[in-house]
Amino acid sequence: MRRALTAALAAASVAACSAQSAKTADSPAPTPSSTTASETPSATPATTVAGDKHTVWLCRPGRQPDPCVSDLTTTVVDGNGRRTTSPDPRSTRHPRPQPADCFYAYPTVSGESAANADLEIQGAERQVALVQAARFSAVCDVWSPMYRQRTLGDLFNVTDGAPDSRAHQIAYESLRSGWHSFLAQHKPNRPIVLIGHSQGASMLIRLLRNDIDNDPAVRRQIAVALLLGGNLTVAQGRAIDGDFHHIPLCTHPGQPGCVIAYSTFPRQPPPGAFFGRPGSGVSLLSGNVRTKGLQVACVNPVAPGSHSTLGLHPYFPSAMAKSGASTPWTAYPGHATAQCRTGAGATWLQVSPTAAGRRAAALLHERLGALWGFHDIDVNLALGDLVADAAASVNGWYQQD
Repeated sequence: MRRALTAALAAASVAACSAQSAKTADSPAPTPSSTTASETPSATPATTVAGDKHTVWLCRPGRQPDPCVSDLTTTVVDGNGRRTTSPDPRSTRHPRPQPADCFYAYPTVSGESAANADLEIQGAERQVALVQAARFSAVCDVWSPMYRQRTLGDLFNVTDGAPDSRAHQIAYESLRSGWHSFLAQHKPNRPIVLIGHSQGASMLIRLLRNDIDNDPAVRRQIAVALLLGGNLTVAQGRAIDGDFHHIPLCTHPGQPGCVIAYSTFPRQPPPGAFFGRPGSGVSLLSGNVRTKGLQVACVNPVAPGSHSTLGLHPYFPSAMAKSGASTPWTAYPGHATAQCRTGAGATWLQVSPTAAGRRAAALLHERLGALWGFHDIDVNLALGDLVADAAASVNGWYQQD
């Protein structure tokens, strides 16, 4: 049990490390972290929205500052090392509001001493929201409630390790409360994109299983769920019948009402790996530790349903990538490929560097060792693809009968 909890801690916390690196890395130019790193006295209050008295919003439409909205101007480094500048995609889109809402659940970032975090917005939450969620603002209005997540330190606590422990339940009920506050304000003629990583993904898996999968009215509002590094399960060889019975994995681009999920590794996960295997890692947080007849889901974000090796579109804050770019973001198309693989009881998204990627080897480094794979950058390795997936499924939602 202690090993599993240690896995959950490290796996959930690496995204926070990635976010913090974006904050502290040297960069001569403004970075996303520098544009939203602090609250100001004139900021829009994080609470008080109509019909919502208790939710503290990390991100929501109209909030200032909002870490889920930033300058998206990007330096694109192609496979030959050539650099071009791509403008903020919102500058060429129709005026806001966007025709969709995103609901984002952030991974474990709280370093507080209690078992569960409080609801005070701190730098760690702002940083990871910017690193993982800001680019989705090109296709949706991003909502993200603060929730009383399991803190980094308490994931070592064996007494809180059971899926039905009080600490787990507090975290889940807190996020669920934020979800219901969001639904009270959400217009049902707009589709919803769910986004979660690590602990955030595990909380969304539990929410989907309990509140959405068996509710046709709410289920119809979901354009796509992006559940990354959360060990979502399906029946072996199928796209459904694991955690969910009505919401399938996405099997083609633009499909509405489905799930994209994966765990990234450079090769077959070794025995004892904390992701890619049912019942391991953050499976504890989602409340599902069943393993019989199940496998961890893998959907290639480059082209859902494909079993081919395809080129990824990574996006990183320039400070985090240490790219030296003068823009807030740097993209690396042509630097890595991805393919869903299965073997030895594991299912994973195998990410491999191209020749260009080997020249930029720092992007593909197992920072915590082979048991973790690329979990800390699950989102950013495919961020361009995930944003495109969200846009395609939103369009598919509007086009369905």
